[in-house]
Amino acid sequence: MTESSKDKQKQLLHDRGICVIIPTYNNGGTIASVVHDALQECRDVIVVNDGSTDNTSSILHEIKGIILVEYEKNHGKGYALKRGFKCALIHNFSYAITLDGDGQHFPSDIKYFLAANQQHPGTLILGSRKLDGVTRSKGSSFANKFSNFWFYVQTGHHLSDTQTGYRLYPLKKLYGLGLLTSRYEAELELLVFASWHGVKLIPIDIDVYYPPQEQRVSHFRPGIDFARISILNTILCFLAITYGLPLRLFRFWGNIIRTVYSLLFVLFFCLCVITPIVWLYVKIGKMTEKKRKNLHRLIYHSTRFIMLKHGIPGTRFTYKKNEYVDFTKPSVIICNHQSHIDLACQLIFSPNIIFLTNQWVWNNPLYGLLIRNAEFYPVADGIDELLPKLQSLVDRGYSIAVYPEGTRSKDCRIGRFHKGAFYIAEKLGLDVIPMYLYGPGKILRKKTYHLNKGPIYVEIGQPITQSQLQAIGDAKQQASHMRKHYISKYEQLANLIEQDV
Repeated sequence: MTESSKDKQKQLLHDRGICVIIPTYNNGGTIASVVHDALQECRDVIVVNDGSTDNTSSILHEIKGIILVEYEKNHGKGYALKRGFKCALIHNFSYAITLDGDGQHFPSDIKYFLAANQQHPGTLILGSRKLDGVTRSKGSSFANKFSNFWFYVQTGHHLSDTQTGYRLYPLKKLYGLGLLTSRYEAELELLVFASWHGVKLIPIDIDVYYPPQEQRVSHFRPGIDFARISILNTILCFLAITYGLPLRLFRFWGNIIRTVYSLLFVLFFCLCVITPIVWLYVKIGKMTEKKRKNLHRLIYHSTRFIMLKHGIPGTRFTYKKNEYVDFTKPSVIICNHQSHIDLACQLIFSPNIIFLTNQWVWNNPLYGLLIRNAEFYPVADGIDELLPKLQSLVDRGYSIAVYPEGTRSKDCRIGRFHKGAFYIAEKLGLDVIPMYLYGPGKILRKKTYHLNKGPIYVEIGQPITQSQLQAIGDAKQQASHMRKHYISKYEQLANLIEQDV
């Protein structure tokens, strides 16, 4: 990785609120190189000196750029982690990557944790060690298998490496810290409580280094620590039945109830309220411009009721609007496309918005009659064929909303932008208003049928004039330029919002 790439990685880790925590006890031979290597990957490093009696403390005091937590008496890794987590929260970090101070973990693998965090925000990422061909003690190998087995019994989830210390923790989703044991078994306890509370556990492959047996520094005491782990597992098995299982059942049925309730509400609202009103309104008398305006007001107030008043259960809707945006002035509105929810998120801002839709949306039995009479048009008709109709809409004060990607994103990443929206803006002489969506694609993912919890955020950016667009190039070049802009903007939004998911 080049120096500029490292700088970008450091900045991205910082922007996402990710720090590194290194607990250490009597690792004087390795701690300096581990910390220095970690600083090459991440600018925010917290080292917890767990009462070392060798030269570890003096070494750490000579290293600049770290946050040092230390105390005189050794309390164990669990206690050191707890102190590290509390320090990270005090410094407003949202995530912490933990790695050991004995040199077995490679700080260069931090980039894999960052990538996993971007793909799975709010989850606990575990570095699953590649142990094939690695010489380990029989006790270490048995301890890992022992831990994996009991973790499966207690949570119903299988993990291949529950003993790994290389992890990324979502600090605001740490449960059971008050009950956390002080030694090695604390890491298993953290996993179990996270699983019970619905925190997703994502394993990623990492490399590991075990020095020759005579050079290894181990503080594991087979007899005492196995006894402690056995006692902990006995307690966790009891809690799995009395606490963990009820939590899992409550969460499972909660997801079902939330999804069914939302579906039934939408179906009832569309079939029993909106559709009958629209059918009667359309059939009685001649369709006039005033009646079309009223249909748009119905769409506007209905979506505002759903998104702002009623809300989608388990979601939090917020938005930000640029002060220069004026929806009374016709424009072309572009937006990234993530979910079926997107349309409702955008329609709350003005009754003067016309959407270009897919054919199946235009023919939808729930709301097709409404959007057809509101003069939403399917893009399948072709842009040039639609231009006269769009010109008429613009002359009557409407803005045209287009999804440049043409289809919903599978993973919320910004897809290729087509030139159609920019071609329309050029032909009709309109400004382009960028809208940025975060959340709908995570609440209701493409090709899924259940709702997740999470935030929904809409930001309306400053209008882009035709002179600014023409300076970029033709419609194709404008599409490419704006896609790059959307990728950068979405990353900024994700870095900020995903610190609290």
